[in-house]
Amino acid sequence: MAAAKPLLLLFLQWIILSVPLITVKGQGDFIIEESTIDSFQRAFDENKLTSLQLVDFYLQRIQNLNPLLRCVLEINPDARVQAEEADRERRSNRNNRRSFMHGIPVLLKDSINTNDKMNTTAGSYALLGSVAGRDAGVVEKLRKAGAVILGKASLTEWYSFRAVLKIRNGWCARGGQAQNPYVVGGDTCGSSSGSAISVAANMVSVSLGSETHGSILCPADYNSVVGFKPTVGLTSRAGVIPVFPRQDTIGPMARTVADAVHLLDAIVGFDPRDSEATSEAARFIPDGGYKQFLNEHGIIGKRLGVIRRPFSDTMNRSIVSTFENHLDLLRARGATIIDDVEIPNIDIISDFTASGELMLMQAEFKSSLNEYLNELTISSVRSLADIIEFNRINPELEKLEEYGQHTFIESEKTNGIGEKERKAAEYLEKLSKDGFEKVMKDQNLDALVAPGVSLSMTVLAIGGYPGISVPAGYQSNGMPFGICFGGLKGSEPKLIEVAYAFEQATRLRKPPFSESFDLTMDFQFGTA
Repeated sequence: MAAAKPLLLLFLQWIILSVPLITVKGQGDFIIEESTIDSFQRAFDENKLTSLQLVDFYLQRIQNLNPLLRCVLEINPDARVQAEEADRERRSNRNNRRSFMHGIPVLLKDSINTNDKMNTTAGSYALLGSVAGRDAGVVEKLRKAGAVILGKASLTEWYSFRAVLKIRNGWCARGGQAQNPYVVGGDTCGSSSGSAISVAANMVSVSLGSETHGSILCPADYNSVVGFKPTVGLTSRAGVIPVFPRQDTIGPMARTVADAVHLLDAIVGFDPRDSEATSEAARFIPDGGYKQFLNEHGIIGKRLGVIRRPFSDTMNRSIVSTFENHLDLLRARGATIIDDVEIPNIDIISDFTASGELMLMQAEFKSSLNEYLNELTISSVRSLADIIEFNRINPELEKLEEYGQHTFIESEKTNGIGEKERKAAEYLEKLSKDGFEKVMKDQNLDALVAPGVSLSMTVLAIGGYPGISVPAGYQSNGMPFGICFGGLKGSEPKLIEVAYAFEQATRLRKPPFSESFDLTMDFQFGTA
């Protein structure tokens, strides 16, 4: 493995250097890499950049990097057409920009329906060729905002729910094994791995992921990007392949907090196809949206509770040490730190078997997936049983011998929501209310903070609470790690203030490959 690392880095260097840096020549040079949505919009307004040029850059970037990183499953053949339309709209009326997302490319996790020429498959060949017939709710909002749908990002197949704890993070049959862009062979985490990798490696501006149990926050942490998990119901799940509706949510992945917020503003709100959840959460959406909370002084006066046990016991010492430095910074910037906050029953919450979460997920997955499949206009599979059979008769295609499908099989054995499942749901609610919620209210906390993904993988998941992960540093081998802020339902404004202020004070994110070689290249538009 030690010998393979430099060879892979040399191969990656050859791939990247084969593409001419990417600057746009016009009224002053504009460098696309690591640029933000705000800077893109200014460049559009100043005639230094067009949406088509931006899309062409990303298409060529994907063409050159994706053979190694394997984070994009397919490109939207209409992406350039959409970019040209955004440019026409801008030329016709420069004072009427639809939103901050107007003309900005977005990659979608390959579990989010698009009513176009692309597939939606959860990374599996079982759904290849299926037709949704209608955009997902969040995609409808993106199109209305004027965003360019660039393509579909890879993911851990079926969110790893095909075989929990067995399928390798970042692997799916259609795309193969996605790669961490920072460390050769490094964990990508899951399941929104492709969404995180593509943003980290400057293959797209922003992307959409989904989370049930850490699937946005963990890939963000491991790939040095911002991951924003919204309150369940703040964004619509309609037209998104489900896992566990009680916990499923759709959220942004970006290189900066501001970019994540601009994307969030475009996708939140009521959707009649997900009416119960979105009508309940819509009351949390502030007048004027979320961008107003991008306040570099947002830490001042915030009360932050620090979660340490049992997570810090198993963490790398360098992460823990860096986390202590970040706590000092938060104090210096005006936060009140309530240290060593303990959540009752955290050991049970952290064990999705003991809490009953896995058992309930298996029951809800079968019923919700069957409902999703039956709504497809065209599909060769109409039930979980059909998918299990597809995998059985295509073992090499789906690596059945290596990964199996034991969770699918256990889920197929369930018979809906019975008394046992109702009690499990009530228990999860009790764990949240008597644990996380009680601690937050009793100690008058604005947010909890923890190093890495410990908070997101447990506490935030079972209660449908929001969280945001921000790049916080790199281990000695180059592996990224983040800091996670989590809060009560609807606390996105506070989380944005804290996360943005932390980001602006530290500015720790760096692009991958930067220590190995320079990514500056010439770029000819229109050749992708």
